[in-house]
Amino acid sequence: MQIQDLPYPDPGVPDARSGPRFLWWLFRNQLSGQLKSLAWGLLHFASVAALPFCVGVAVQAVVDRSGTGLALAGGLLALACVGNAVGDTFLHRTAITNWITAAARVQQLLARKAAHLGSALTRRVAAGEVVAVSTGDVEKIGWFVEALSRFTAALVTIVLVCAGLLVYQPALGVVVAVGLPALALAVLPLLPRATRRADTQREKAGRATELASDTVAGLRVLRGIGGEELFLDRYRSASQEVRHAAVRSARMWSLISAIQVLLPGLLLIAVVWYGVRLAREGRITVGELVTVYSSVMVLTYPLRHFEEIAMAYSFSRPSAKRAAGVLSLRRPTDTAGSRAADVPSGDLYDPETGLLAPAGRLTAVVCGDPDAAGLLAERLGGHPSQEGTSVLLGGVPLDELPLDSARTAVLVQDKDPVLLSGTLRDLLDVPASGTVRPDQALAAAQCDDVLAALVQGSLDATDPMDAWITERGRSLSGGQRQRLALARSLITDPEALVLDEPTSAVDSHTEARIAQGVRELREGRTTVVFTSSPLLLDRADRVVFLHDGEAVAVGAHRELVRTEPRYRAVVTRETDDEAAPNGSVALNDVLHELEEIEEKA
Repeated sequence: MQIQDLPYPDPGVPDARSGPRFLWWLFRNQLSGQLKSLAWGLLHFASVAALPFCVGVAVQAVVDRSGTGLALAGGLLALACVGNAVGDTFLHRTAITNWITAAARVQQLLARKAAHLGSALTRRVAAGEVVAVSTGDVEKIGWFVEALSRFTAALVTIVLVCAGLLVYQPALGVVVAVGLPALALAVLPLLPRATRRADTQREKAGRATELASDTVAGLRVLRGIGGEELFLDRYRSASQEVRHAAVRSARMWSLISAIQVLLPGLLLIAVVWYGVRLAREGRITVGELVTVYSSVMVLTYPLRHFEEIAMAYSFSRPSAKRAAGVLSLRRPTDTAGSRAADVPSGDLYDPETGLLAPAGRLTAVVCGDPDAAGLLAERLGGHPSQEGTSVLLGGVPLDELPLDSARTAVLVQDKDPVLLSGTLRDLLDVPASGTVRPDQALAAAQCDDVLAALVQGSLDATDPMDAWITERGRSLSGGQRQRLALARSLITDPEALVLDEPTSAVDSHTEARIAQGVRELREGRTTVVFTSSPLLLDRADRVVFLHDGEAVAVGAHRELVRTEPRYRAVVTRETDDEAAPNGSVALNDVLHELEEIEEKA
């Protein structure tokens, strides 16, 4: 896989049982790239390791006054330099390719998992944690995958050089062969502590990222209640904790780096001291001493890769663990699409609550618990966050359909829909049946003033469809964002549309027009609206009242207001003290208000 071939047609099925298993799976799936990097790494390090031999031959040729030997040394030196340049260039190229492709694979896996889980993902993992995994953690995982092949090449080179020195000059070769492994293993006792400090730093950084994400998402609300400074102080405190943790981690890694510099220096001193004694005794030549000395000098370069791989693994292991934790999440009910990929039609029925939404009708659902309503809306969409009995569409369990078919059949718009940045045309460019045009959906959602506001706020857009929408639609009011999201849902024209509080942020007159527009546009289609608004309830073909997770009353809105006290208490927001003596008064007020709004709308 080359960078220009990204993204992967299929990133594969990861082994997410643990962080190390996930790293090993990544390595196996990039084996060809790792082998290329290993081959170029061997050429590079072998060429570097050959330089001392060439220098030793040249020095000995000068001592022996041998022109032929000097010419041979020059030729070998030129060959080693060419091998070094070529190997280093292509090693860097292949290593960076491995890094980027590994990071891209992990990001694709995370994106696929997010699309698979839908809204259930943020119920099980904090949004800030998902952001941290898909940004910083991905980079650290790619770093380890990239460094592994370079470390392997450095290790093989050191082993070969030690073996060569044992053959070339046994007396000094033994010193080097014993000393180099000791240098490589000297930092092992420090690695557990360095790893723990790196884990602590990453944990605190993740919490800070999560806090920043939540603060930015709720900035408008925080400013409204005067809580902006409080949350900023919390982030400053979390940021300082990250800084302190990073300094503690850096101290440990600087100690490891210092040891990696100090010990090779001591080995060099030992080699020179012992080599000079051997040279004085005539047991080795000057050229051999220079060769061994230069070899030890050069081997400090591949030895640095031992520190790098230790650091890369220490940072990537917790990152891989967190990525594996996200990738191991499963939908509570998922049969992997045991049925054919057909989109069913018919009544939408939830066996757990007894909720029935007849085909082609507008059904309103009243539930006193907003959280329970949100969970039921997710279950109606075929992607529940908890295990339970599957919802049926036309008698077909949604859990047994392929995920694409289930989401094509039933679309759920939750109470807090997200608007991505881009033009309005991009926002409304969604998979759709083609039956509903954008202008029809915008008109049904009463977006005329929203379109005017978008054009007025744009510098160079005269067509509202080309107007730019900022991230999450922050430049729009809550009601405007809600109406654009409703228009986007209406354009898809699914077999069944589930709307959770679609008009909670708009005024009553606009709400009445939206109710009429949705009813007309969705004529002949199954629509379920979770709401407690009398205006929407009065436009519904039937209303279902849920109490304690069970459908206890079904009928028209005005009928239920008269006959079901619990329903009336939810819709009119009356307290227990108000319900008994003033029930008829509250009812008359509600009906009178409905008549007034209908006349004005």
